[in-house]
Amino acid sequence: MREKTEYSLVKLFLWLAKIAPKSFIYATMKGLTLLVYHLDKKRRNLTITNLTMAFPEKTSEEIKSLSKEVYSELSKTITEILLMFTGKFDIENAIKNRDEAKEKLQKLAENSPHGIVFMTAHFSNWELMAHFIAKNKLPMIVIGRKGNNRLIEDNITTPFREKYGNSAASKDKAMLLMMKRLKAKGNVGLLIDQKAGGSHSAKIDFFGKPAETTLSVASLKLKLDPLIVPVFVVRDCDGLYELVISEPVEYVADEIEDQQKKLEAMTLKYNQAIENIVKKYPSQWFWMHNRWRV
Repeated sequence: MREKTEYSLVKLFLWLAKIAPKSFIYATMKGLTLLVYHLDKKRRNLTITNLTMAFPEKTSEEIKSLSKEVYSELSKTITEILLMFTGKFDIENAIKNRDEAKEKLQKLAENSPHGIVFMTAHFSNWELMAHFIAKNKLPMIVIGRKGNNRLIEDNITTPFREKYGNSAASKDKAMLLMMKRLKAKGNVGLLIDQKAGGSHSAKIDFFGKPAETTLSVASLKLKLDPLIVPVFVVRDCDGLYELVISEPVEYVADEIEDQQKKLEAMTLKYNQAIENIVKKYPSQWFWMHNRWRV
């Protein structure tokens, strides 16, 4: 019963997003997220604690102001995902450097005999990035956690993520599916900025503090030699985006013999790629996640 009720409410919410003016959705979502900021003390304090740890040079007032910006930026991401769901968001024209991005993607496609791992984070509008890349002939298998509501997952979330050719896969089957895709010279999309667990993870430095991080990307690199490409979409002040496609990370820690330490050294490079973009645009990362939980 609860599952059906939640599903009906989400469908109603999407219908309202479809008929309401864009400006109304942006304003409403901003108001709601800032309301959550004030009401949810636990999540607000976690955001402030994380920001304080990452930016010790900032004053408490600067941190508080930045924490509000984080929620405001998240409201834009939520709004735009809703608009993408309802067909009211122009994916192509949202990327201001789309011609340059398409050229880079084409070159990557031409020089990836072992497939590509697009490595990213919960940064800005990550769903827009995945859609744009797939729309431009580089569909990927996207690994993520399955939602708790099967009706929402099967009828809304998964069809949305697979709209332009991407394939959604759950974490429990991730490694096998990723290897199969890469062996077929296909592509994989991974967000590695949230707490990982299990035997195939390790505590890797992130903003100067150990954070449990998956070793899957490094493992795939050693086994199959795909291109490891850090990619992020950055929201500009005009509301449009720049797709930042970094050079492939080729580091394989040849100087280290121990396999575990090799994987950890490689994963540190991937964490650093995320850290670098977050430092430049701190308000666009998902700071309310308990990333450094031990």
